[in-house]
Amino acid sequence: MAGSCRFFMEIEMVQRIPMSKAGNKKLREELLRLERVERGEVVKAIETAREHGDLKENAEYHAAKDRQGHIEGRIIELKDKLARAEVIDCSRVNTERVIFGAIVELLDMDTDEEMTYQLLGPEEADVKNGSISVLSPLGKSMIGKEIGDEVLAKTPGGTREFEVIDIRQSQFA
Repeated sequence: MAGSCRFFMEIEMVQRIPMSKAGNKKLREELLRLERVERGEVVKAIETAREHGDLKENAEYHAAKDRQGHIEGRIIELKDKLARAEVIDCSRVNTERVIFGAIVELLDMDTDEEMTYQLLGPEEADVKNGSISVLSPLGKSMIGKEIGDEVLAKTPGGTREFEVIDIRQSQFA
């Protein structure tokens, strides 16, 4: 009885993954491409490589099998993330406080440099394109802050101090 009870508790603790509508769409498109295009291409590559004879010394065959493993692994990963996705419309977020999906303008208190980030899920975060994970040290430390609040972020390089200058909605869902 205790074992089955623990099993059900673990199922209930499935961790939701916050994701924007755009991020969800991007993952679904990747999943479709992998299932409908790349999976078939790699099967053909394996068949072609098999025709070349001895599989022990067939580099094409081993490369295709490795690629097949990567594709199947990514398909499983994407299905899991999409099943646990909590899709949020970022064009409708409240801008009184920093929350998932908000675009936040920060002032680095050490360098007086201004920076702007959108808080997104870990799968769609891309610092080079202006988005960070809501689960990153900076992302976590911004949650709940208002304009004018100070943010202390414990990063691998040490503690950094920022001020929230502006909070706004994304123009995209």
